[in-house]
Amino acid sequence: MTTQDILDAIQSPESTPADFAALPLPESYRAITVHKDETDMFAGLETRDKDPRKSIHLDDVPVPELGPGEALVAVMASSVNYNSVWTSIFEPLPTFGFLERYGKLSELTKRHDLPYHIIGSDLAGVVLRTGPGVNSWKPGDEVVAHCLSVELESSDGHNDTMLDPEQRIWGFETNFGGLAEIALVKSNQLMPKPQHLSWEEAAAPGLVNSTAYRQLVSRNGAGMKQGDNVLIWGASGGLGSYATQFALAGGANPICVVSSPQKADICRAMGAEAIIDRNAEGYKFWKDENTQDPKEWKRFGKRIRELTGGEDVDIVFEHPGRETFGASVYVTRKGGTIVTCASTSGYNHEYDNRYLWMSLKRIIGSHFANYREAWEANRLIAKGKIHPTLSKVYSLEETGQAAFDVHRNLHQGKVGVLCLAPEEGLGVRDEEMRAKHIDAINRFRNI
Repeated sequence: MTTQDILDAIQSPESTPADFAALPLPESYRAITVHKDETDMFAGLETRDKDPRKSIHLDDVPVPELGPGEALVAVMASSVNYNSVWTSIFEPLPTFGFLERYGKLSELTKRHDLPYHIIGSDLAGVVLRTGPGVNSWKPGDEVVAHCLSVELESSDGHNDTMLDPEQRIWGFETNFGGLAEIALVKSNQLMPKPQHLSWEEAAAPGLVNSTAYRQLVSRNGAGMKQGDNVLIWGASGGLGSYATQFALAGGANPICVVSSPQKADICRAMGAEAIIDRNAEGYKFWKDENTQDPKEWKRFGKRIRELTGGEDVDIVFEHPGRETFGASVYVTRKGGTIVTCASTSGYNHEYDNRYLWMSLKRIIGSHFANYREAWEANRLIAKGKIHPTLSKVYSLEETGQAAFDVHRNLHQGKVGVLCLAPEEGLGVRDEEMRAKHIDAINRFRNI
């Protein structure tokens, strides 16, 4: 039995759930990994100079044991997120520490503590097997997966599963991730694949779409409402491109910050009108490594007001971190909200607290999304209200280059990876709906 037999079953219109359930599992599959014995390979190098193409491997690995409440999924396509870049350059620390700690939780979680880490936090594919206790999914179901892995044995997680003490990001803090031909997930990570999308398009939104939904729309995040002015950093990127769509779809006014005319054009194509090219306008929020420049904050705030008819922003959608955070706090209106989910330019944020406390502003930390938020975000994709922002697709063998592109910010939107799918464009089940939205689906490919 090989993964080719699985692919043949997926591509056959005659296959039934019973056929998938009867398929023998292969002994091994191809997966993208990093290796525990190479975690020092970039020692002494600056972050920018660490090259994912050197640390990312394509290995044959054994199929993991299936436990209660879990599913094995044949992965047709996946995508590269920033956490895969962090994993590949071993920053801010190697992920093997996560795997070691998870491995100590139970006899079953020992599977995750391996000398290699199969990475990736997105997938679109087909269920192959389900473990004991799984009733909502069956072999043959076409699915996407969100990346929240929880145990839910503590009461802490039962109001918001992101607060579970054993909350982890699948494929980053757990093993057996989505950049592979087969993945191991918990069944409560699964959601229906949007039928009008190809495999690679359906795999692209997962992590970033759900993250942006919680951060901007959910009551656990900024709780955006109609008419809000929303400053969106990196508005054409993996996260920002979904935040821009949520703002537009929700009746808010996005102020899109980008770094090039090409990225500005992408925001205009999405329907945004207020756009700031931070490179063209030369904003330098830091005088040197240790000193920010409040004059630049003020210049930035003045530019925002020019675009909003004299209004400050209600919400700042923050993820660059250190480079921009001082400016973000400054430009937010009195009583407004800065919501942050990452720190791609540095984790140590500095801001002038007078502008926070005296103006009654709020800083909210937001991390991924709970199952309900991920489900709602995926539902909006399935309804054609929000669209994937896929710009380029690589083969599994080329994942290192895909991660390099994301690391160096050479990409727009999301970068996809074909796993079992032999070519792009497969897996579409609703051609009529696809035709209705085809321009939006291809928006990031056409610029």
